[in-house]
Amino acid sequence: MSKKMIPALEWITNYKRADLTGDLSAGFIVAIMLIPQGMAYAMLAGLPPVIGLYASTIPLLIYALLGTSRQLAVGPVAMVSLLVLAGVSTITEPGTDEYISFVLLLMLMIGVIQLLMGLFRLGFLVNFLSHAVISGFTSAAAIIIGLSQLKHILGIKLVADKNVFNIIFESVSRLSEVNPLPVTIGALSILLLIIIKKFVPKIPGPLVVVLLSIMTTSFFQLQGLGVSIVGDVPKGLPSLSLPVLTVDAVIALIPIAIAISLIGFMESIAMAKAIATKEKYKVIPNKELVGLGLANIGGSFFAGYPVTGGFSRSAVNYQSGAKTPLATMITAILIMLTLLFFTEVFYYLPHAVLAAIIMVAVYSLIDIKEAKHLFKIKKADGWTWITTFIATLTIGIEQGIIVGVVFSLVVFIWRSAYPHVAELGFLKEEKVFRNIKRYPNAEVDPEVLIIRVDASLYFANMSFLEEKLSERVATKEQTKWIILDFSGVNAIDAVAIHSLEEIMTDYNKSDIQFLFANVKGPVMDLLRKAGWGDRYHEKIAHLSNQHAMSAINNEKERLACARY
Repeated sequence: MSKKMIPALEWITNYKRADLTGDLSAGFIVAIMLIPQGMAYAMLAGLPPVIGLYASTIPLLIYALLGTSRQLAVGPVAMVSLLVLAGVSTITEPGTDEYISFVLLLMLMIGVIQLLMGLFRLGFLVNFLSHAVISGFTSAAAIIIGLSQLKHILGIKLVADKNVFNIIFESVSRLSEVNPLPVTIGALSILLLIIIKKFVPKIPGPLVVVLLSIMTTSFFQLQGLGVSIVGDVPKGLPSLSLPVLTVDAVIALIPIAIAISLIGFMESIAMAKAIATKEKYKVIPNKELVGLGLANIGGSFFAGYPVTGGFSRSAVNYQSGAKTPLATMITAILIMLTLLFFTEVFYYLPHAVLAAIIMVAVYSLIDIKEAKHLFKIKKADGWTWITTFIATLTIGIEQGIIVGVVFSLVVFIWRSAYPHVAELGFLKEEKVFRNIKRYPNAEVDPEVLIIRVDASLYFANMSFLEEKLSERVATKEQTKWIILDFSGVNAIDAVAIHSLEEIMTDYNKSDIQFLFANVKGPVMDLLRKAGWGDRYHEKIAHLSNQHAMSAINNEKERLACARY
């Protein structure tokens, strides 16, 4: 029972010494990667850089004990950082003590939401965030993230820091104020990061850029020439802090807390499942929610900000040889040692370098190829991508994801309200029934109309089915029997059952009889509850279309004999 509650007991009790080398190596490499990233992402979230390091300690240890993924690297990520800024900056000014306290409250709320989702097995809710919505959202958000860092690269304070078009306009209009030094530092940092990533990917590019920029800034004292630097980074581990809990703040933060809870979990579970599939073990979504939830709850009491599993660091963790969550624990311990002994190293770190790290990191999130791919396969999904992308860019981060979800649900409802309906004919050689539009040589009985419905039936699509039946009967004036093939009907509601009875009654007045074939068990159970077992027993009991056709042929023979 204890192993089920604390997954770490499973791998700790069965730990293999052979795994230690890989865990040590991965833990060290991810720590080197996370230190500059954590500071950069905290800056993106409107927080002091050191909070990014705080968020990379306690939450990592908690997740390592309670998460079910062995290689997922939890910590600050760009997307969540941007969402934090977008949500909390509407309440108070970034960088202030009040802002930090609201971020801690947000982290606590996210943790509670994820924990409750896990305990009540609500992980399925992320299924409402379609791939098209997430891809469109992340692509737009990546552009917003990149442009939001222009102020650090250009060395000017931009007033328009939320709307991308205003950022571009203001940046262009104020080019005369640009400080060439931060621009040079930022451009060289971006160039070096790209070169290292392309030609020597095993070398931690962000760390190289950070160290070189610190040495250069310190040697030439560039802070005196207008280069903004990180400055004093508080030494020591994060102290225990209680989030300030007020009703007004909770109400104001609920929308962004829900958004981050779902998006953060989706990013985590996608990467965790991908690695688990390769390593042939299972991650349990609801337990992942519990692990992430408690990691965020724990972090909120130690001056952190919202965390989740990251794509790039998880990939590096896995590729560096991580076998168990011990690698994550080693990462957290190394960052704690950095906080205790090495924070002064970052005094001369330019903000332009952190901005460059963010820009390069999020560039890969812009996925225009996915939009083209979606349009090629199904235009509705492509339009969902475009709608989410444009809404996120023009309206805002929170509103963009809401618009995307609503649009995707509208598309889903539209599809279910207008299901695919096919008229079937019989292929003699293959002895199967197929859509006559795709198989024009299929045999059709002029007196029998076989209709296959490829969707569950409910109140919203019954009028469409009735309309399609009316159209087909109008083109086949000799129709005396209609076979409804329910092989594609997985569910039916009470309104649909009632509507079917009305349709059957209306067609009976024209001497057209209904038969039902391939009715699935759950649907049959509901039909019987509605009394169809007594009223229409013979009509709904056909196991196949062929079985229903045999019944019609027997009826034809009986009627023919009755005439003579």
